[in-house]
Amino acid sequence: MNSVKVERLRTLTGHRDCVYTLDSLNKENQFFSGGGDGMIVKWDLTNPEEGELIARLPNSVYSIHQLVDTDLLIAGHNYEGIHLLDWETKKEVASLKLTTAAIFDINHVEKDLLIASGEGALFVVDIDQLVIKKKLQVSDKSARVLAINPLAGEVAVGFSDYFIRIFSLEDYKLKYEYQAHQNSVFALSYTPDYKFLISGSRDARLKVWDVASGYHQAGEVAAHLFAINHLVFSPSGEYFATASMDKSIKIWQADELKLLKVIDKGRHAGHGTSVNKLLWTSFNNQLVSASDDRTISVWDIKFENPTPPR
Repeated sequence: MNSVKVERLRTLTGHRDCVYTLDSLNKENQFFSGGGDGMIVKWDLTNPEEGELIARLPNSVYSIHQLVDTDLLIAGHNYEGIHLLDWETKKEVASLKLTTAAIFDINHVEKDLLIASGEGALFVVDIDQLVIKKKLQVSDKSARVLAINPLAGEVAVGFSDYFIRIFSLEDYKLKYEYQAHQNSVFALSYTPDYKFLISGSRDARLKVWDVASGYHQAGEVAAHLFAINHLVFSPSGEYFATASMDKSIKIWQADELKLLKVIDKGRHAGHGTSVNKLLWTSFNNQLVSASDDRTISVWDIKFENPTPPR
């Protein structure tokens, strides 16, 4: 059985309100954070004590997304739509007011920017022209989270009406929709082989969905005491981590949906309030967590008996 050793390497401070979101940079040792204070900060794991302020927006930032191989960072700004920021020059390049609702998640496929909004819509925006191509209004409850499956040509969207909806990336037509949980779906991720979709919910349960079978359920576990806010896979793809409103982070064996480690305040000097977002970096396998307690923690994760290759 795998044994996991966890060490909190450091706590990063500087945000003045809840830290809601994290995203990686092109360099494995650098990442961004955004929070309720409207600040977007760039951090370097080789020099983590000095965060670099990229932007200060007047309202909360729930989502940020770095466009790969560019200097552009997209921020979902409550009540104001999206802002395109050049993180090198710290200048705003452009903005687009999509909605007055919160923007909970942002992703992209080629030149299409996908945006999940609090009004229950999935927006498709042309990145180059910065114009709305489509607005898919499919629920009156918030669209909370996005997951891309490039092999199947699909995007999965988790909603606060308890449903997961799957759209084609070719024409954005709805392919599947099903009630996945007994409460809001806050977390979604495809497995690295894209054969399964894993969902986490405010009902504190993890569920596994088989892509090839049309998303029939393939597994389930009661994972946390309260809402699951986020889940992220390790760089190797063998493990994933979940973040919860119950203040804990949990490490799981992916193929067995097996709990390996609980990281919390009592055992590891973890967060004192809800853990909102995770980023599992390829920089020394370090795991980064963001919390309502206004801090970001950096964790060293070591697997003493890793799964042998099959």
